[in-house]
Amino acid sequence: MTHHSLHHADTATATARHAGFQRLFAPGEMTLGLIMPLETYPTVGVPTMAAHLDLARHAEDIGISALWMRDIPFFDPQYGDAGQVFEPLTYIAVLLSVTRKIALGTAGIVLPFRDPNLLARQVASLDQLSGGRMLAGLSSGDRPKEYPLFDIDFDSRAARFREAYDLYRQFTETPAPAYETERFGASPGGFDVLPKPPLGRTPALAIGRAGQGVDWIGAQMEGLIVPSPSEPDLPQAVADWRAASGDAFKPYGIAGFLHLSSDRDRPFERVRAGFRTGSKGLADFMERARDAGVNHIALNPRFTTRPMTDVLADLERDVLPRFPSLTERT
Repeated sequence: MTHHSLHHADTATATARHAGFQRLFAPGEMTLGLIMPLETYPTVGVPTMAAHLDLARHAEDIGISALWMRDIPFFDPQYGDAGQVFEPLTYIAVLLSVTRKIALGTAGIVLPFRDPNLLARQVASLDQLSGGRMLAGLSSGDRPKEYPLFDIDFDSRAARFREAYDLYRQFTETPAPAYETERFGASPGGFDVLPKPPLGRTPALAIGRAGQGVDWIGAQMEGLIVPSPSEPDLPQAVADWRAASGDAFKPYGIAGFLHLSSDRDRPFERVRAGFRTGSKGLADFMERARDAGVNHIALNPRFTTRPMTDVLADLERDVLPRFPSLTERT
């Protein structure tokens, strides 16, 4: 394969100037994002998506820094989670048309299932049309049952991820690249892929490890968002990431399900795949996580047994004054 046309210094500059990246990430800072849908549906697998655009605008108005879309190609009733139902990149196109400043990201596109050419055009188009608010979170998928449905070997996902990612980068950053791949065809060069991202690169974040070593992610991508390690393990996890990601600032984010109590003073506790807490306890945890080096927390409110409007009200009252979007600080 050919090398990408952007040098490391160029990519670091492009990333630092990117509006979505600036809203979410800076050294020593912590921000809050929400994983879609903006709906609580603890006992069913498919949300109603009622008032979803109004809730997205409301989240932006109160200062939520980002909305994250998951990629669920097939709804498996046994797994029981349809995410935001709408295909993530199509949905981002609608959300960018009804919002002005909130960052919009994928958490994450299952890259081994995606054609790199189409993905490159989709992501670059969304980044252009949103004024630089698009963040490309990429994953390898965690549902083995889906791979046979695409006629793809589950055990090949890590290698397929790397090959698709390299080609995606070439399509978005290299004029008319020449390439030869095992799985995605070849080109002698001379054929360009348009559009290109507005600043030359759309920040790409690994969602989970994507089957890769942290050194590869640190060298190739602009950030990492993982299911939250236990709190005592956060400083070492961040230190490992900083060692792998080199001199340029690359954010470390955590994610999990949010069980937000109506008791704002309920103490923070870890539960399976997430957190049970009152809004004040959540803010206190975010402060401790920030002190450990974490830059962003992405929360999925699905399992909260309260209306989403109440969740947003508690976040607005107790969390966002301490952790506003970086570009909205006074």
